[in-house]
Amino acid sequence: MSHVFKPIGTIASPYKEKFGIPRQPGLVTEARSTLTLLAPYNLPETVRGLEGFSHVWLIFIFHGTQDQGWKPTVRPPRLGGNTRMGVFATRSTFRPNPIGLTVAELRGIQIQGNNISLELAGADLLDGTPVLDIKPYLPYADALAQATAGFAPTAPDAQQRVIFSAAASRQCEQKQLQWNTHVRLLVEQILSQDPRPSYQQGQQAGRVYAMRLYDFDLRWHYTATGIEVLELTDVEQHT
Repeated sequence: MSHVFKPIGTIASPYKEKFGIPRQPGLVTEARSTLTLLAPYNLPETVRGLEGFSHVWLIFIFHGTQDQGWKPTVRPPRLGGNTRMGVFATRSTFRPNPIGLTVAELRGIQIQGNNISLELAGADLLDGTPVLDIKPYLPYADALAQATAGFAPTAPDAQQRVIFSAAASRQCEQKQLQWNTHVRLLVEQILSQDPRPSYQQGQQAGRVYAMRLYDFDLRWHYTATGIEVLELTDVEQHT
């Protein structure tokens, strides 16, 4: 038996590529995303009452990795990338069905005729992600005090110290005005989690890393004392 699902909306987020996206929701609270509903679901009636909830569950498609297939075991980053676990014991993006589940803070609902969008914070979603469903988060049912979490019992420690070059500081201020987002805090929250693959962590070679956010490339490198943000370069300058 097979089923066909139609997306009910699409995500617009600052994350333009998979590298650098936080590995769980809520770790980068400054990330702002918008979920825009698609026809025929873009009706005010579909979100009636949703404004009373602080958070929502989103069921979505891993559209950036779905063509790469899946394997029965994966190497979770929390275990250093060296130990294999069953795919169903992880939140790997490489799954038999490329479906994900995440929670996000609901910051507002915008309704202008048939243009209906949800303003979200803390989502760990790639720009353009198709969303299959929205469900309200229920604290009494969804936050279980007695639950255990196997090999990931607590949130990862944000151990990396992040500093900014003079140029990067100025560029963060410029981008903050452009995007109405605290860009410096967003960058700090992302990089403090150390987005490198697990097998590269601990290395301090002179390599410069980059990830795309909004309309710019964020560039940084690792030093003996942490991470130095080098620059925020507009994409148009090198495409």
